[in-house]
Amino acid sequence: MKRLLTLVQVLALAAGQYAMAAAPDRVEPPFWWAGMQEPGLQLMLHGKDIGDLTATVDHPGVTLLGTESTDNPNYLFINLRLASDVEPGTVAIRLQEDGIPHSSFDYELRTRTAPPRGERGFDSSDAIYLVTPDRFANGDPGNDTAEGVQEGLDRDAPGGRHGGDIAGMRAALDYIEGLGFTAIWPNPLLENDQPGYSYHGYSATDHYRIDPRFGSNAEFRAFVASAGKKGIGVIQDVVLNHIGDGHWWMDDLPDSDWLNGAGTRRGEFAITNHSRFTPVDPHASDADRRLFLEGWFVDSMPDMNQRHPLLANYLIQNTLWWIEYAGLSGIRADTYAYSDPGFLEQWAERIRREYPHFNIVGEEWTRNAALVAHWQRSESEPATGGRLKSMMDFPLHYSLREALTAEESWSSGLIQLYEGLANDFQYPNPQRLVIFGGNHDTSRLFSQLHDEPALFRMAVAYLATMRGIPQFFYGDELLMTSPRHRADGIVRSDFPGGWDGDKANGFTGAGLTAQQRQAQDYVRALFRWRRTQPVIHRGDVTHFAPVDGTYVYFRHDADDVVMVAMNKGEDAVPFNRARFAEVLGDRRRAVDVVSGRQYPLDGLEIPPRDVLVMEIQ
Repeated sequence: MKRLLTLVQVLALAAGQYAMAAAPDRVEPPFWWAGMQEPGLQLMLHGKDIGDLTATVDHPGVTLLGTESTDNPNYLFINLRLASDVEPGTVAIRLQEDGIPHSSFDYELRTRTAPPRGERGFDSSDAIYLVTPDRFANGDPGNDTAEGVQEGLDRDAPGGRHGGDIAGMRAALDYIEGLGFTAIWPNPLLENDQPGYSYHGYSATDHYRIDPRFGSNAEFRAFVASAGKKGIGVIQDVVLNHIGDGHWWMDDLPDSDWLNGAGTRRGEFAITNHSRFTPVDPHASDADRRLFLEGWFVDSMPDMNQRHPLLANYLIQNTLWWIEYAGLSGIRADTYAYSDPGFLEQWAERIRREYPHFNIVGEEWTRNAALVAHWQRSESEPATGGRLKSMMDFPLHYSLREALTAEESWSSGLIQLYEGLANDFQYPNPQRLVIFGGNHDTSRLFSQLHDEPALFRMAVAYLATMRGIPQFFYGDELLMTSPRHRADGIVRSDFPGGWDGDKANGFTGAGLTAQQRQAQDYVRALFRWRRTQPVIHRGDVTHFAPVDGTYVYFRHDADDVVMVAMNKGEDAVPFNRARFAEVLGDRRRAVDVVSGRQYPLDGLEIPPRDVLVMEIQ
C-alpha cells in the first residue's frame, strides 16, 4: 500500500512539474505541413535554460531524431522526421530534464493547400509591378501605429513611415490588373521594429511575422489569394544576408557565432567591402573575399553567419514556410551574392526540390553581364553554387537609361542599347532575366530620362517588348519624379490617391495632368496587349544596328512578327523595308498596337522623337 502511495505521489509531482514549468516562449517554425518532399523538420525553441532538456514526441509518422543545443542555454533545437504518409494533426511534444517532466507543447501539422495560381511561378509571360508598400496606398489607417513597435507615423518625413499597407495593395489589385500586370512584387513586409527608417522592410526583426503596421500574416495570405483570383502572382522580397539590429535574436543570440563578427550588437565587426566579384575572381585574395561575404551591410544590419548549420536550416525552412503558407508565386532575393555560396546552394536546391516550377530572381547589382551570367542556370540544371533561373538584368537597365539620353555617335546613344543586348551570348537563358527601367534603389525613370515624354515612351516600349520578364516600378506610369542621384525617400514617394485627401488620384485618374494620363494610357495599352502575345513571351529577337539615331528590332516566331522602331532624331526617317527583309519576308502591312491604325510598310516613316510598336501582317 505504501509503495502504491509513493508511485501516485511521483506521478502527481511529475504532472505538477509539467504544469509549473513554462513552455518555450518561441517555437519556430510555428507550424508545418504534412506531405512536404523533405522529411526533415528542425524546430528552434527559445526559453529560459532549456538547452539541456530532452524531448519525446507522440504522433504516428513523426520520429524524434534527437536534439541539439548551442552555447546559449536558452535555445534547444529538436530534429524530427516526418513520414511521407504522416497525417495532419496535433503533435504532442514533451520536454524533460534528467528524465523528469519539465514542460510540454502541441505542434500543428497542417494540410497543404494549392497555391492561388497553381505551381507555374512566374516567367516571361508575366509582367511585374513593384511596390514599396508603405508608400503605395493606406487601406487601413487603423494600423498606422501599432502597440509595441518603436516607430510611428510621420508622413512628412521622406524616411519616415507613411502608412501604406497590405489593405491598400489589396484594394489596388483591380488597378494593377487593369494596367496589364500579372505579378506584384512588394518590398519586404516582415516586421522591422527599428527605432527609425524602418519603412523599407530590409531590416527584419522577426522572420515569422508581418509587420503589424502593414497588417497581419492572415491579411498577407488573404492578399495573395485575392491577387491569385485576378491572375496576379505575388513575389515575396526575401533578405537572406542580414537582419535588423532590433531583431529579437540580438538580445539573446542563439549562438556566439550566429552572426559574422564578434556577434554583439555593437561589437567588433567589419563593414563589407562590396567587392562583389571576389566570389568568382580567380585572383581575389582570401581576405577580400571574406570581407565581402562576412562584412556587415551597414552597422544597423548584422550579417548572418550562414555557414552555421542551424542558422542555414532556419533560413531555408523560413523561406519554405512563407511559400507554403502564403501560396507565393516567386521570390526576389535581395543582395543575393553577399550570402555564403555554400548556403545559397542548399537554399536554392531545397526550394527547387520542394517546388520544381517555382521561380526566384536574384539581385546582383552590377553593370557586368558576365557576373550576372555566372549566377544564372538553365531551366533543367540543379542549383549548383546557388545559381538561379532568373536574375535582375542590371546591365541592360544601365544600357537602356544611358542609350536614350546620350548623344548619338559611333560609340554612344542607341548603340549602347544594341551592344548591351548583344551580351545575351553570355546568359544560359536571357528570356528568364528580369528587365527594368527603375526600382526602389534607383532614380525615377522619367527623371533619369530628363523628363522627356518621348524618351519615356521609348523606354516603356522597350520594357514591354524586349526578351525577358519586365518589371515596372509603381508610379512610373504617372511620371513620378525624383533627383537623378540616389534619394530613396523621394524615389519611394507616396502614390497619388493612395491616401484620403490626396489632390490627385492615380487609381481613378482624377486630378492627373494631361501628360500623366497620356503616360498611364500608354503603359496600360502596351502591357495589356503584351499579356496575350506569345511572340513577346517566347519569340526570338532580331535587331539591326542603329543608323542615324534609329534602332529597329523584331520579336518573331513561326506565326507572328512584331516590330519596334525607335527614332531619337528630330526628323522623320523613311522605313527601309528592304533592309529588314530577312525578318519581314513578303509581309507588307503593319498595325500600330497602341492606336490600332494600319499602315503599308512601303512609304512608312518612323516619326521624330517617337517609337512604333507594330504587328506585321
